[in-house]
Amino acid sequence: MNLTQQQLDGFNVLHINEERIDAHNSSDLKAFIIDMIEEGEPNIVVQLQQVKFIDSSGLGALLAGFKHATAKSGKLALSNLQPQVLSMFELTRLNRVFEIYNNLDEATTSES
Repeated sequence: MNLTQQQLDGFNVLHINEERIDAHNSSDLKAFIIDMIEEGEPNIVVQLQQVKFIDSSGLGALLAGFKHATAKSGKLALSNLQPQVLSMFELTRLNRVFEIYNNLDEATTSES
């Protein structure tokens, strides 16, 4: 899976440079996020600007990361969701679980 990291305002921003998060790469994403948290980076913003499709395994990987970050007193938020991806979060009501931001600036300056 093509991922890049960036430190920004106390957050570790994870850029997903793929058009799809599905059964073929979701386990890599989950492992990467959990490793980040275990290495002492519990505040993560996952930037999904390039992602055009996400399936249930992709949602599960992000949810596992969210739960792990929360358990370590951290935060996992999402930013820059494409309309198709946002509608999957709304359909599954995961938009009520995740903090979802329009852009990285909003995500890294939020107080919640």
